Amino acid sequence: MKKAIFTLAIGDNPMYRAALKSFERYAEKVGADLVVSDRLHYKIHIENPKYSASPAWPEKLYTAELLKQYDRVLYLDADIMVTPWARDIFEEYQDLETVYMFDEGPYTDRTIPVGEINAAFDAVENWPQTDGHYSYYNFGMFLISKECPLFELATLEGMQQVCNTVKFYDQTYVNYVIQKNKIKNQGVDAAFNRMDLLGNEDYRKADFIHYAGRGYRIKCPSREIRYVDDYCQMYGDTLTPTEIKQLKLDAWNLYTANLKRKSGVPQGLLNFIGKPTLGRKWLK
Repeated sequence: MKKAIFTLAIGDNPMYRAALKSFERYAEKVGADLVVSDRLHYKIHIENPKYSASPAWPEKLYTAELLKQYDRVLYLDADIMVTPWARDIFEEYQDLETVYMFDEGPYTDRTIPVGEINAAFDAVENWPQTDGHYSYYNFGMFLISKECPLFELATLEGMQQVCNTVKFYDQTYVNYVIQKNKIKNQGVDAAFNRMDLLGNEDYRKADFIHYAGRGYRIKCPSREIRYVDDYCQMYGDTLTPTEIKQLKLDAWNLYTANLKRKSGVPQGLLNFIGKPTLGRKWLK
């Protein structure tokens, strides 16, 4: 059975570089090809969106093309880290007609996006709920096979209809397509998409750590710095001291570059002030 791990990584972000290294190692472990999109294949028109909306989000639709070449595809956002001890998700979840994702609905209220997507299209009757919370899959990780029709039914045109009006438009739209068409679906163990909405305790023990949103930023300047620090701890035996130092410096420089854009303070001054104080912990 031919398997692929698919991701989108555009730009020279140290977090992406580290993520791809973890994906490469995992792909070799599970016998899969790693496919990286470094450009966008789909054009979506976002204009005056009600919520934050990225033109990159439809790229996951490229999974349809990959399923013409591969039997199974695992998609991972580039802010996910696959840990060295990660289990083989292809072995853990084997039904070929089922799409597998992490159901974040029980942990956070998704009433608003579910309501908006139901208002935009023919509403789903009896959208599944658990203890009063809508089922709502996180689209940052999914496992799918040729036999599952999700990407035959999910389209760019559908996303275009809701990209300016629906919260998390791509994710919400895919959840709608799953429920409306009664596509076989199953929630995965949270360890395969460990998010900080589950808290920070023991998150590093997970299979796939997802640094979405704030990305475990408690007492840390940025999620990229947190990611790189965790990566260097977990994969330190594969890195030279020089590589570790450079990766941490790149994450720090990205943080101060972003801070410069927001504050207008020169990056050189931010580094001069920050490196001996805040940076001391994260650059060692």
